[in-house]
Amino acid sequence: MAKKKLNSLSDLGGFVYSTNEREDFSQFQDQEAENLSPGDQNLEAHFSNKGRGGKTVTVIKGFIGSDDERKALAKLLKTKCSVGGSVKDGDIVIQGKFRDKIIEILKSEGYSVKRVGG
Repeated sequence: MAKKKLNSLSDLGGFVYSTNEREDFSQFQDQEAENLSPGDQNLEAHFSNKGRGGKTVTVIKGFIGSDDERKALAKLLKTKCSVGGSVKDGDIVIQGKFRDKIIEILKSEGYSVKRVGG
């Protein structure tokens, strides 16, 4: 697998390194993702087939919250659409062309969803 190219320090994902033994790093520990209510979330629904052997998937981007909440939302979408999927790089990936159905499901759950792309 090829290594991911880092374009800036933010690509390190909050990595902090120091040789100063007296530095207090406690302010950086135990930080959890901010939990927003569904009405405050601005999600985007995309189609994609890049790097998937020509198979189309629906990608939900922009979810802000913990990994457990993201996985729970992915499980809800997979169950309602009766398909497979995963959570990858902070995005929810659902197999197949289900963008319109997923938008309706997310709106019924109270999320603000934007349809992106063709």
